[in-house]
Amino acid sequence: MTASTPIADHGLIGDLQTSALVTTDGVIDWFCAPRFDSPSLFASLLDDRHGGYFRIAPEGVEYITKQLYLPGTAILITRFISADGVGELIDFMPVTGREVTDRHRIVRMLRVVRGSMRFTADCQPRFDYARQPHKVEISENGVLFTGDDGMSVALHISRRADVDEAHRASVAHHDEGVRAEVTVNAGEVGGIVLETSPEAGPREISSDEVRALFEQTRDYWRGWLSKSHYTGRWRETVERSAMTLKLMTYRPTGALVAAPTTALPEQPGGERNWDYRYTWVQDASFSVYALLGLGFTE
Repeated sequence: MTASTPIADHGLIGDLQTSALVTTDGVIDWFCAPRFDSPSLFASLLDDRHGGYFRIAPEGVEYITKQLYLPGTAILITRFISADGVGELIDFMPVTGREVTDRHRIVRMLRVVRGSMRFTADCQPRFDYARQPHKVEISENGVLFTGDDGMSVALHISRRADVDEAHRASVAHHDEGVRAEVTVNAGEVGGIVLETSPEAGPREISSDEVRALFEQTRDYWRGWLSKSHYTGRWRETVERSAMTLKLMTYRPTGALVAAPTTALPEQPGGERNWDYRYTWVQDASFSVYALLGLGFTE
């Protein structure tokens, strides 16, 4: 990992009990589970040497990136553009229910829309703010990370259709995590699902299951957004801001966190390292006022 990415070069995904930040280079550099205020699993945003990360990006080619959301949703698309092809990393978290749960999923879909691209996936979890060691178990269908504190995280593989075994991604130990490389051609779709506190070990996830999770997440956000009363000139910007406020809502109680991150000083080494993953009354009141004004009364 290189030095920390500027905070402006991130997108936010979440499931209304926790959230993750994704950089424009395909790195999840902030993720806490099972709640917003839980210890981190990935925290290279704070410490790029020891914090942990999960990166999926092209390998061996020069490229530029563009990050955008699927319209009307909290589904984040990181687009990689090179001379050899155009690929997309699609990140989202299926929305949880109203009951508190330790099970949270980050879906990372990978597809190439033109040409061919070689990607590297590098997953380096660091449990409990990198204070807890962990075990790594690789199986045919994925990886299981188990921390000394008892928390477990699985990587489930969603394989591309009609790809022979010789061209499938091969997962291997790397540093304190795992690494895999794969070449994806135009029209092919694969991916990885990261799951905290899985019900069982790693398993192969079908493309139909991933597609169903994508559609459920898309439909949830568009259904929620349809309750907005706003019809003014800046509709797209206002709706995106409303979804960001919603992503910082803890669904079991309705509480709003001030931000999904902690300990980001105004300057490196400086003061004011506040933890904003709590309900600060002033911030929450402004957020509620804004949401009510748009028609989100629930």
